[in-house]
Amino acid sequence: MATENTDFKELHWLIGMLQTIDVGMVVLDRDFKIQVWNAFMENHSGRSPDETSNRVIFELFSELDEAWFRQKSESVFQLKSSAFITWEVRPYLFKFKNYRPITGTAEFMYQDVTISPLVSIDGSINHVCVTIYDVTDFASNKQALEETNQVLKVLSRTDRLTSLNNRGYWEECLENEFNQLQRYAKISTLIIFDIDHFKQVNDTNGHQAGDEVIRIVSDQLASSLRKTDIPGRYGGEEFAIIMPETIEKHAFIYCERLRKAIESTVVIYDEIEIKFTISFGICESSDHHCDYQNWLERADQALYQAKKNGRNQSRIFDLSSLDI
Repeated sequence: MATENTDFKELHWLIGMLQTIDVGMVVLDRDFKIQVWNAFMENHSGRSPDETSNRVIFELFSELDEAWFRQKSESVFQLKSSAFITWEVRPYLFKFKNYRPITGTAEFMYQDVTISPLVSIDGSINHVCVTIYDVTDFASNKQALEETNQVLKVLSRTDRLTSLNNRGYWEECLENEFNQLQRYAKISTLIIFDIDHFKQVNDTNGHQAGDEVIRIVSDQLASSLRKTDIPGRYGGEEFAIIMPETIEKHAFIYCERLRKAIESTVVIYDEIEIKFTISFGICESSDHHCDYQNWLERADQALYQAKKNGRNQSRIFDLSSLDI
């Protein structure tokens, strides 16, 4: 009799603890009928234990992926070992609203879930316990941190004046492109261009006017490229473009189109009209390039030749220019 009273008290404590813990607990039988539904589940689902008792869980919660959940649970029944599901794999098992004030921007509760086997006295597994942990604060903070890191990553590789890739990141892209070309024997073309007589623009109209000219050039550059092209501000008034899978002839056509568009552009700054031109150096990838710096140098040599020949023009690299 004393043992029965002790067992009853322990059962009473266990039931009390089950109702007060801040995690969800659901016990399911082999037919996925609900046998236990604690206060956490009642509070967040709006369904009482009476409403859920002996009901098939899939009939009550349409958001549950039945095929997936059955497969997960069956492995627990068969292997007699727990299964774990993190919020990063599946954000939630039950689509509960998030009511936490700290992470109020999260619409739903993020959940970590454990499905554990419940061993009967005879050693058989006829029930599983599904435990739901509210990890919304942790998940939201991690996501916010990842988003912040992504923004910082973008800022670290972006030129602030033009919003183009900055020199450091653009050169990383160039090195990667060169390595890809070496491996797969494809063709790409590299373009370098700058604003003709830019020092005169600055000296005559001021550096703020010069910045406006650079912004206008950057905008026209960005709007004229394909999604696969990689532009960058190489420094000062100098810009560079990687054009993947493009031969020099087609790159030349592009350069001439942009050059003519810039030539017809008038920048108005502080009621002053500013006209300017640009010059291009073009170099197609080649087996003669020992590394990406060599490829870059030869595009720069083509730009030098364009300037030497009078500016406001596009020039394709020629091996004979090495002797100049």
